[in-house]
Amino acid sequence: MRILLASFLVAVLLPASLPAAPRNTIAPAAQTQKGFRAEFLTDLADVERKLVGIAEATPTDKYTWRPSSDVRSISEVFMHIAGSNYFLASFVGADAPPLGDDFEKSITRKAEVIAELKRSFAHLRAALQAVEDLEAPVRMFGNQTTHRGVLVTTLSHLHEHLGQLIVYSRMNGIIPPWSK
Repeated sequence: MRILLASFLVAVLLPASLPAAPRNTIAPAAQTQKGFRAEFLTDLADVERKLVGIAEATPTDKYTWRPSSDVRSISEVFMHIAGSNYFLASFVGADAPPLGDDFEKSITRKAEVIAELKRSFAHLRAALQAVEDLEAPVRMFGNQTTHRGVLVTTLSHLHEHLGQLIVYSRMNGIIPPWSK
């Protein structure tokens, strides 16, 4: 119980003592909008900055690294993120580019992975800008939701894999750029 309490206090108090990371560095459009759309773009910009930062900070020879044979390599995680950005945007009406059956393994070179990651974020931002009704109903993975729900799921997915890549980075002696 003490360990759980200590972990909770560290998780809550430590971030408050750290300097805030700059926000809105990628999506200045969020500054001119209000409401959910602006909040989504602000969070998207932050997670994109961090993911691209880790991608750029990771040495080329580490792109094939994986903690075990049954999980994605570093480059495969980045490509999974890119593919998911395209795929999830399709639920709000954006056409995904043709990716092929083995997209996650098709691009492995660092520069190409980073370029595709950036393209997928641009696609996601454009998809959001084209959404007229955030409350429009849509079925996603067999469940009823809204366009807003799709976007929340998208952010959750991005943050999940950001956490994964932070762990991968730390396991390889790479310090995420925003925490230096």
